[in-house]
Amino acid sequence: MEPVPGRRWQKVLYERQPFPDNYVDQRFLEELRKNVHARRYRYGAVVFQSGAVVQQLCSVCVFVVTWWYMDAGMLSPQGLFGAALVSSLLGYILFDTVDGGAGRRESRRTRWADLKSTLVFAAFTYGFSPVLKTLTESISTDTIYAMSALMLLGHLIFFDYGANAAIVSSTLSLNMAIFASVCLASRLPRSLHAFVMVTFAMQIFALWPMLQKKLKAQTPRCYVGVTVLFALVALAGLATVSSVGAVLFASLLLAISCLCPYCLIRLQLLKDNIHGPWDEAEIKEDLSRFLM
Repeated sequence: MEPVPGRRWQKVLYERQPFPDNYVDQRFLEELRKNVHARRYRYGAVVFQSGAVVQQLCSVCVFVVTWWYMDAGMLSPQGLFGAALVSSLLGYILFDTVDGGAGRRESRRTRWADLKSTLVFAAFTYGFSPVLKTLTESISTDTIYAMSALMLLGHLIFFDYGANAAIVSSTLSLNMAIFASVCLASRLPRSLHAFVMVTFAMQIFALWPMLQKKLKAQTPRCYVGVTVLFALVALAGLATVSSVGAVLFASLLLAISCLCPYCLIRLQLLKDNIHGPWDEAEIKEDLSRFLM
């Protein structure tokens, strides 16, 4: 059907017009807008945000290397427990010092409550360490290693890196990491090894990210320094186990922290989202009063 000469098309539905349903005039594209809601990223900001991914990869690396040393008999459980205890005390003091105790005052949680929670967890884990040691005796070692690798991978996938996405689940991520630590701890020589390994896993997968988030929010420069130092420690530990693995892991960290942000910035230039009169209508008025 051709448009009727002398009759101007109107974008309305309540009038009968001598035009086909799919007819549009030349004014249709005048309201075209491109990349209305597109975010413009800066390379430095993206590199800074990638530090959360780097830190979590390094946490997994440090945990696995520590387990390897204990399994090989090159690290005693007493030494690891002492080092973890000292680092936990330093981290606890730093956690309160960074914001001047404002977070503690808002949560109204006392140090005595923190101490009781720590003692209960330590006593509970130590009491069940013989069970943890013999929990997977009927499962082959290869299966244990495969399950642990899968759980650690799931921990990295579901970890809360600060993105508002449906896949994010801090609880699931932590549970998968603890499950992996229990599986690996069951292959250590004694129940004391299992107790120390699970305690160390709770420290590096639960407490360490909390401190990093506080540093990231309060002191960004300190956060960058700690991230770089932690990455160097992880690489140094991995290099003592496998030089090839250390090179590959360093390449992965560089790709995530430097190459991937660069690719994101370059791809942003190719972004071409179009908006116009064909978009669905959005009701911006507050309609909550009609629900009363």
